[in-house]
Amino acid sequence: MPLSPTQKKQVIKEYQTTDGDTGSPEVQIALLTKRIDRLTQHLKDHIHDMHSRRGLLSMIAKRRRHINYLEEVDKKRSSVIEKKIGLKK
Repeated sequence: MPLSPTQKKQVIKEYQTTDGDTGSPEVQIALLTKRIDRLTQHLKDHIHDMHSRRGLLSMIAKRRRHINYLEEVDKKRSSVIEKKIGLKK
């Protein structure tokens, strides 16, 4: 379930590091988190939807890889984005 363009722009605007930034790890992690939250709600209603569950697990793994990369590059930025999004370590 993709995000609507307005939701996507809103998330990008909130988490971007500079103007026009759409590809930084912070933005990518925030977008994935938003999609994960929406898909989680969908799966609560549709318990037997295994195809969407597989997509959810793949998004979670991708977000984890982005966070691990950010930890390698800059530990402080990683901890800030985790707190801002509400992830537990």
